[in-house]
Amino acid sequence: MNSKTIAPYWEHFEHGADIGIRGIALTLEQAFEQTAVAMTAVITDPDQVLATKAVSIHCEAPDHEMLLLDWINELVYQMAVQGLLFKRYQVAIHEGKLSATAFGEAVDRQKHQPAVEIKGATFTELHVYQQPDGAWIAQCIVDV
Repeated sequence: MNSKTIAPYWEHFEHGADIGIRGIALTLEQAFEQTAVAMTAVITDPDQVLATKAVSIHCEAPDHEMLLLDWINELVYQMAVQGLLFKRYQVAIHEGKLSATAFGEAVDRQKHQPAVEIKGATFTELHVYQQPDGAWIAQCIVDV
């Protein structure tokens, strides 16, 4: 696949009792966004979540891997504290600082039918890198 035509996407990968989340895109920011969508998809179908509330997220880390870990863990925290599920994300990354907006709505157990609760992102399989074709991969295992 030519990297100039790749559309950002997410996927899950198996890891014992936990689950891997991965975002693939042409930019680092889009890869982080897609990893977050993959996280939402562990819990519920992201298409069932409305983007009616915006939450600002800010993280800072010395490298891309730690930034991804902090990003996912901050989203897990915000979902738990505010009782939200997120549908989509807008991420900006500059010099180790991530600024983002997560869009979602309050959890409705009947509508969203949450499958699991994510406890947090782990260091297992934590990897952020750019492939030779230019696409970025951002992944980790989440503890469920």
